[in-house]
Amino acid sequence: MITESAVVLATRGDARAIAEMSRAYIELGLGWSWNEARVAHAIVDPAINVAVVREGGGIVAFGIMSYREESAHLSLFAVRRSHQRRGMGTRVLCWLEQVARDAGIRSVRVECRRDNLAARNFYGEHAYHERIITPGYYRGVEDAVRLEKWLAPPATA
Repeated sequence: MITESAVVLATRGDARAIAEMSRAYIELGLGWSWNEARVAHAIVDPAINVAVVREGGGIVAFGIMSYREESAHLSLFAVRRSHQRRGMGTRVLCWLEQVARDAGIRSVRVECRRDNLAARNFYGEHAYHERIITPGYYRGVEDAVRLEKWLAPPATA
């Protein structure tokens, strides 16, 4: 039995709610690239996991992670403000990282806005290190901080 607040894979029916959260929490002021169609495509893509936490019948947190041979990319991640600092984001992130570990992934990369101190602190608390600041990364208007976490030691040649 799946309980509320459990991390589960999203369904196609979740695409609109995830897209709306992206527009409100992540893409605010940048336009809207993670629209319902793009999220729906990610949900059915076998190289991507879209994980959600539901509470009270709605999505309160989600993460979208794509996988390559040895690295993963956390493309999108959000928690409703009403549910922040309650462990929802940690649950989603840890779930996605465990899937990556199980798949043999060595590292996870993510970007966030340079001025998003809450996100930078959250990732720092979860052992992500800041690699580089990329000016104008978001539509030429916002700088990004690129972060990385090693799930397994780097391969040596």
